[in-house]
Order: sequence, then structure tokens, then C-alpha cells
Amino acid sequence: MNKISLVTIVVVLGTMMAAVDSTIVILALPTIVQSLHTNLFTIIWVILIYLLIAAVLTTQVGRLGDNYGRAKIYNIGFLVFTIGSALCGASPAASLLIGFRGLQAIGASMLQANSGAIIADYYPPNMRGKAYGYTSVGWNVGAVLGIVLGGIITTFIGWRYIFYINVPIGIVAVIFGFREIKDVNIVKRKFDIPGVVLLGLALSLITYGAAETAGVGLTRLNMSLIIAGALLLIPFALVERKIQFPVIDFRAFKNRVLSASLFASFLQSAGYLATAFILIMYLQGIRGLSPFNASLLLVPGYVLASMLGPIAGRLSDRIGARIPATLGIAFMMITAFIYTRLTLTTPYIDIILASIIGGIGTSMFYPANNSAVMANAPKQLYGGISGILRTLANTGILISYVIAISVASLTIPRYVAFEVFLGTSHLIGGVGAKFLVGVHSAFFASITILAIALVLSAIRGKEQRASAGQQEILQQKISK
Repeated sequence: MNKISLVTIVVVLGTMMAAVDSTIVILALPTIVQSLHTNLFTIIWVILIYLLIAAVLTTQVGRLGDNYGRAKIYNIGFLVFTIGSALCGASPAASLLIGFRGLQAIGASMLQANSGAIIADYYPPNMRGKAYGYTSVGWNVGAVLGIVLGGIITTFIGWRYIFYINVPIGIVAVIFGFREIKDVNIVKRKFDIPGVVLLGLALSLITYGAAETAGVGLTRLNMSLIIAGALLLIPFALVERKIQFPVIDFRAFKNRVLSASLFASFLQSAGYLATAFILIMYLQGIRGLSPFNASLLLVPGYVLASMLGPIAGRLSDRIGARIPATLGIAFMMITAFIYTRLTLTTPYIDIILASIIGGIGTSMFYPANNSAVMANAPKQLYGGISGILRTLANTGILISYVIAISVASLTIPRYVAFEVFLGTSHLIGGVGAKFLVGVHSAFFASITILAIALVLSAIRGKEQRASAGQQEILQQKISK
């Protein structure tokens, strides 16, 4: 097995672990509430702290990768993630579990921010689509494993092992990572401390305000936090234009393909991932399925996406990202539209077919869009741009969660919405019918967001891919 293959395996493994952790925890939350003698509104921060820290840090640690080595930061991230997982499993109280989930999220941020940049370092532009297709396989396989293992481990072994399962995998990955992944491009530059502080504070205020909105509703305080965070982006932009080596070089956004691809990623996360959250609430709250059985209905879509990811990635290598990514969003919109037709008695086969259509869409969008971002990023900013990509995607995931809970609480009490989300309660009679009206509204909101993403994807233009000669030169450089 050659060096590039080993590097790809380690990156895919990191992607898979992050995906496992994103789905496996949700299924275990009701059990954790009972085990740690806490309440629903406290334990929900096991999810929220992870999303918040990942949204805030990915841009910053991506920049660290540019300055000190993407491979180094990535491997340290794997180590931190593994240690955080072990500590989460051993947590004796809810407060410690939330804190250690924060540590785990720091490691995940280092992985996410630099994985795309490492692929860009080791693959020329006309081969990256295939590589990102493999990382897409890692994500989808991880999501499936999280769904299946979450139910099995929580039911038959114990919730602590949903975290312990990361430890042996992480140890192997850390060993291979430090041995095989080496830094290809390091550009030492001054660190933009004012930019880091302003951007970190802005994102923290926005994401915390959004997370609290999901928990207690849109209060004056939460609205103030979100507005204050948004306003801080103005001095941040002014500072970045004057700094010699800024955290975000706004000149890079003059590239239409890069800017459209980044914001398409943000809108796709905000729009489509909300459908998964809301669908789970429909299956658990209205149809009365357990979290495990509800999630199993989505497995066919994940499996198909895993199979098609590398194929769609190779297609984007040949023809560019615009057509595959745009078609992918169109398939997601079709899926969301099918979900707007859900009733109190919709056959489960309809939901499975819709998830398969969605799986086709995600398999086309992710590899193509990610390769478009990195193909148009300046080489010295690979880590920073990869970090921005993950920051926007993580913020979109948080917004998806906020949309799901907020829309659900328009027709049912907020505490009931949380219980439905976690599968500890289901709705009957007229209450279920009222909730279904909110579900339909949420899916239409998702379609609207996805429509904007589709337009951005369609107008991005066609990116340039490396020639065969450039590919050979890079391969020789890496193999040394």
C-alpha cells in the first residue's frame, strides 16, 4: 500500500469517527439522563456544546495548520479527540460529561479543519473529487454505524461505551497518523491575534444565542447575543483588510467558484440536515417509533451515498463540480418535498425511498463541492479555507437543530418538543395532527434554504483542474 493510500485511510477514519459521534450520542441521551440523575434541558448540552465549539474553532485551528503544519495539527487533534472520548465515558456527572464533550469537540475541530487541506496537499485538483468521495464514504458509513451501534451499545452494554468505542480506533489512527502523514506545505506567517479574537467572539455569541434559542426560545437576551455577534463581524472585516496575514483573506473570495461553493455548503447544511432532525421527530413523536427504529429507516440512504460517493467524486474530477453539486441539491429538494406530503399514516416504504433519493443527492454534492473549494483556494491558505468550510457547515448544522426544535415548539410545548426529539415521548390524536402542520412548514422552510443553495451552486462557474504534468510533479514530490 503506497503512502497516499495510507494517508487517505487515516483521513477517512477521522471523518468516520466524527460521523459516528454525531449520531451515536442522540440515541443514548435518554439513558444518560437516568444514569446521571439529571434533566433533559441540561443533558441536551452534550449535543449543543459539541456543535458550538466545532462551529467556533474550525476556522482558527485551520489557520494553525497553515502556520505550523496541517498534518501536525490533525494528528494532535486525533489524540485530543481520543482522550476526550475516554474522559466522556468515565464522567461521573452531567457537568463533567458536558465539559469533556467540549474537549472532544476541540479535537474534532482540529480534525475537521485540516482533513480537507491534507487531501488538497496530497492530491492534485483533478484527483481530489475521488479523494473527497472516499471521505464521503467515511462520513456515511460512520453515520450508519452510529445509528446501529448507538442502539445496540446503549441497550445491551451501556451508554459509556458509545464513547469508549472511539479509544482503540483513535489509538491506531494516532500511531499511523504521526508515522504516515507529513506536512507538505508550511508557510510561517504572523498570527492574526486581533482577527482570531474578534471572529471567535462573534461566532461564540451567534452560536450560543442560537443554541439557547433552541433550548428556551427566542428571548430578548438570545436575540441580543445573536445581533451583537453579527455586529462584531463588521470590525472583524475592517481589521482583516488591514492585516498583512489575516485569518480570512477576503481577496480569496473574489474567486466566484470559491465563495459560491463555501456558502452553498453552509446553506446545504442548514437546509438539508434540518430535514433529518425533523423527520426523526415525526417518526418518534407521531408514529411512535423508538429512536433506534426511526433511524434505521434512514440507513438505506446512507448506504447508497457511501457506494456512490467515490463515483460522483470521479465525475466531478472530469467535468467540474457545478453540475454534480447542483444536481445533488436538486435531489435533496425532491426529498424534502416528499416529506411535506407526510401524513399520520404514510407508508414507511415512502420514507425509505425518499431517503434513498436524498442519499443520491448527498453523494453528488459533498465530494464535488469540497473539491471545488480546495481547487480554488490559494495553496498557502488550504488550512484556513478548509477551516472556513467546516465552520460554515458546522454553523449550518446548529441552525438545522434550532430550526427543528423551534418549529416543533410552535405547535407543542418546548419541553414536549425535546422529549419527542429524544424519543422519550410521542404525540397522539389532535396533538399529533397539530405537530404535523409544523413539520410540513419546517420542510418547506428547508426547501427554500436549499433553493438558494442550488442557485449559488449553479452560478459558481467551472473551476480549473490540474493538468497531467502538474499531477505527476506533485506525485513525485509526495512520494519522496
